Amino acid sequence: MLTATPLDGMPEITPGLDLGETISTALARWPVPERARPGDILVIAHKIVSKAEGRTRRLSDVTASARAIELAAGVRDPRLVQVALEESRAVIRAVPGVIVCETHHGFICANAGVDQSNVPGEDTVLMLPLDPDASARRIRARLRELTGVAPGIVITDSFGRAWRTGQVDVALGLAGVAALDDWRGRSDKDGRQLRATVIAVADLLAASADLARRKDAAQPVVLVRGADEYVTEPDGPGVSQLLRARAQDLFR
Repeated sequence: MLTATPLDGMPEITPGLDLGETISTALARWPVPERARPGDILVIAHKIVSKAEGRTRRLSDVTASARAIELAAGVRDPRLVQVALEESRAVIRAVPGVIVCETHHGFICANAGVDQSNVPGEDTVLMLPLDPDASARRIRARLRELTGVAPGIVITDSFGRAWRTGQVDVALGLAGVAALDDWRGRSDKDGRQLRATVIAVADLLAASADLARRKDAAQPVVLVRGADEYVTEPDGPGVSQLLRARAQDLFR
């Protein structure tokens, strides 16, 4: 059985805060049988990681370029668009008020993941972590040090999708969690060989956790149990396996 349980009692995250220790403290408040154990996965909203790592900008310190003003189209704050441009290696598509970017990490997403939701202050925007995989590894190592248990770590954000309406949480960074479960070459229940089935395990974990917490609740960490088979002792290669190769991307 798969369960996803939000951790309550997380404080407002400030730059330099030890996230591993903060999460460990929140886990310690639970009854003993519910505390972290081998095979657990912690799904963490990237915003608390970005806040702890100081990945914020004050719009009052940003000067919008002519390109940012053009792309803002009178719909968005051009300074926010400027930050998105600085966080991008390329602009893939632009419509009034929204730009779809390729970030320096290789993610394809709206506004390079730059936004203001759940960020205190009207003048502040939040950016994605510089290296979400490295962030996940640091949190995992710290939890291993503090609790003796190294849960799998998935760092997430909400992305739109090219084929469908609405946003879904996806994995940005991984440590100790398999990104994919490749079923190619196996058989379905009727014995037919599977030729294209590769399950995006980390994204499914991200989406499952997002269902368990409310968007307006201070629950940025969700404990997922029942997915032990996808937890690995090594930290693993991270999220790169989930990024579609440019030659296979029909939308670019």
